[in-house]
Amino acid sequence: MNSKSTPDYPKLTVAVIGLGYVGLPLLRGFVNAGVNCLGLDVDDAKVAQLKKKKSYIEHIPDEDIAAMIRSGLFEPSTQFSKLAQADAILITVPTPLDKMRQPDLTFVEKSCETIAKTLRKGQVIVLESTTYPGTTRDVMVPILESISGLTAGKDFFVAYSPEREDPGREDFTTNTIPKVIGGLNEESLRRAVGVYQLLIEKLVPVASCEVAEASKILENTYRSVNIAMVNELKMLFDRMGIDVWEVIRAAATKPFGFSPFYPGPGLGGHCIPIDPFYLSWKAKEYDQPTRFIELAGEVNAAMPEWVVHKIMLALNERSAKALKKSKLLLVGLAYKPNVDDCRESPTFKIWELLEQHGAKIDYHDPHVLEVPPTREHSEYAGKKSKKITAANVAKYDAVIILTHHTNIDYELVAKNAELVIDTRNAMSKIRSRKNIVKA
Repeated sequence: MNSKSTPDYPKLTVAVIGLGYVGLPLLRGFVNAGVNCLGLDVDDAKVAQLKKKKSYIEHIPDEDIAAMIRSGLFEPSTQFSKLAQADAILITVPTPLDKMRQPDLTFVEKSCETIAKTLRKGQVIVLESTTYPGTTRDVMVPILESISGLTAGKDFFVAYSPEREDPGREDFTTNTIPKVIGGLNEESLRRAVGVYQLLIEKLVPVASCEVAEASKILENTYRSVNIAMVNELKMLFDRMGIDVWEVIRAAATKPFGFSPFYPGPGLGGHCIPIDPFYLSWKAKEYDQPTRFIELAGEVNAAMPEWVVHKIMLALNERSAKALKKSKLLLVGLAYKPNVDDCRESPTFKIWELLEQHGAKIDYHDPHVLEVPPTREHSEYAGKKSKKITAANVAKYDAVIILTHHTNIDYELVAKNAELVIDTRNAMSKIRSRKNIVKA
């Protein structure tokens, strides 16, 4: 099948590096738009699964992968030499923090080193991974130029366009979410816009890569700061005997000047717990303190400790039991409801803290039937989800709700659990029961 084209690329081929929660939906969108695509990843298992027409991401069904393969427009591969065939190369790799909570751009740097080996004139390179302002110009471009011997903005073209994926969301799709794009120069922006307009309904061109990078950081810092505020209010209102969820529900009836944010056991996902620290790290270069951002990070990072303290108090006061040797069921491993994505999930930290206090832990998650390998909690990899049944629930000293999946029988949990500690207001529709404690 012939691929769609742009004025610059008569037979456009798009390559995506990184076949995760951002890269795979992006590829699906381009293939559905009739664009020839390469999907590249260092993970042999992922590529093998895709070649078998199977998906490893819950909200992308096997049928979608099969349709992509059958179209003849999609080739998954681990052979990065194939990048020479691409006209546009989109980078969607992780940008985590290291142990010192500083930006770790290893995956971006290695991707650029790989691209540079086959970089040819006319190609456009776009970074989608979230990062601090200046990364595209100051980190990517020097690597690409030094290895290839070509000049960015003249021989090849560079842009930044932050991903805006929200796994599990049904009211927006990859092609309906407006997409911000900033180019290294005008020609870079023009070429990147030409590629993305084949897929995205509304493009938002901005003046530079730095503006685009900063816009993504702003989006996630906005959420981090507001979530930190309601988490802090939750702890205060808890001492005052006030239900923070009812307070938020009441405040949200104001038709202007208020947007509701909700507390939880900590932040999860690959963006909100990480991105604000990218900005605060970069701010030090300019001798500009970012106390507000850093304080929000401290509040959110402290929530797992607070939840464990509440569990300890609830066991003592409601069941006259110590946390040590208590058998607990954690409900929800994914960082948000109704998805299988457990990157940076606060459940892992709570699990670790509870075990340090001598508790015995199992978990249940209908979307994560087995714990996948993670960078920071590899010791839990391979553990399997326990079933929610009346008999199983009754075996535990307490059930802790950490993710409010909708396909969990909360009535069954409330009826059969000795004690329920609810961090997500998931039990709000259950008639008042003395065995439910909010945390």
